[in-house]
Amino acid sequence: MTPTLSIGKMTALLMFLAINFQSCVKDTVSKTYTMYKPVYKTTAEVRANIKNDAALPVSNPGKMFVLSNYIFLNEIDKGIHVIDNSNPANPVNKYFIAIPGNIDLAVTGTTLYADLYTDLVTLDISNPSLVQVKKITENVFPNRLYSGGFVANNTKIITDWTKKDTTVTEDVNMTTNGNFLVDASVFAVARPGSSANKAAVGISGSMARFTLLDNYLYTVTENALNVFNISHPQNPVFSNKINLPFGIETIYPFKSNLFIGSQTGMLIYGTANPAQPVQAGSFTHARVCDPVIADDNYAYVTLSSGSRCAGFINQLDVVNIQNLQSPKLVKSYPLTNPHGLSKDGNTLFICDGAAGLKVFDAADQNNIKLLQTLDGIDAYDVIAFNGIAIVSAKDGLYEYNYTDRSKVQQISRISFNK
Repeated sequence: MTPTLSIGKMTALLMFLAINFQSCVKDTVSKTYTMYKPVYKTTAEVRANIKNDAALPVSNPGKMFVLSNYIFLNEIDKGIHVIDNSNPANPVNKYFIAIPGNIDLAVTGTTLYADLYTDLVTLDISNPSLVQVKKITENVFPNRLYSGGFVANNTKIITDWTKKDTTVTEDVNMTTNGNFLVDASVFAVARPGSSANKAAVGISGSMARFTLLDNYLYTVTENALNVFNISHPQNPVFSNKINLPFGIETIYPFKSNLFIGSQTGMLIYGTANPAQPVQAGSFTHARVCDPVIADDNYAYVTLSSGSRCAGFINQLDVVNIQNLQSPKLVKSYPLTNPHGLSKDGNTLFICDGAAGLKVFDAADQNNIKLLQTLDGIDAYDVIAFNGIAIVSAKDGLYEYNYTDRSKVQQISRISFNK
């Protein structure tokens, strides 16, 4: 039975709309609204459908991971695109793995880890054309909610939303939002139902919240670091949860350390005991979003303004981390609206939002020089290695050849279906 709004909730909703979207109508009029209604499947149905299907167009891309000749690209809240990148000049969108609620992933050897709302899904990808579920670890991300934070039935899982235009007649002096309606069922607040050999480790983008280090998978939520022992990769064992300050954004591994980006700074955790990471140091800045990467002596942090982070700074901070207990700011460089970044040798790539992909010479941290701006794209995240930079942008997945740093050239693009 579909829940309905109580009188009190309906009154509160109407008051909210009246305050925030006032548009008084002085006569009886007809208006057309767009209504969104959730599509549900049972937990069993969702799990049975986690397999490789035919490729789907990319519409709402998120995080990405690269391993060998494959790019694994998240479709936010829907699943993972598997892209054959054997020829970077002609990447082929091969398969789609349907995982509702998926926003993060990590890949090592023949194993892929992904979140399904509150659960961790472990997949065998040894044959990319025949993906198999090996394990589902339930309720390891208990704070995950559906998009919008609402769900009507906590015994089922939202897998999609249907969209329908609806025309209604409004009485005199009715106040409306003039834009959209949401099916009443989504206003019942609830969470979704619970609904050791060395291997090649994939490369994550700097926006990642999952990462791999030795025989451990580390994942971050807004206020915690979760630790999974993956000595047997297809049988991950949850081993520890470490509380962190609220506002955690990203995680990046380098050697034996984890660099954790937050809305207020960079945290450094050592993994001398990999099951029990311990904070080694931190670097604090103003409240802004904060992806971070690192090399032997320096960390590179992009700070960007945005509604989620409520900050006004857009810049690159270069931080000396030779003394992990006391990181020191070396220099800041102004940018437009930076997000993901990647570094290969002395070549630094920064996704500067609508200002494009920027390529820098970072040989001298006190004098980082802009080599080239690749404009015309709204860049989000980048993975650079072996002369190829893979860039996720608003309108497509781009690949660039940077063997000649002074003349970085686009070699391919998979367009997104917006």
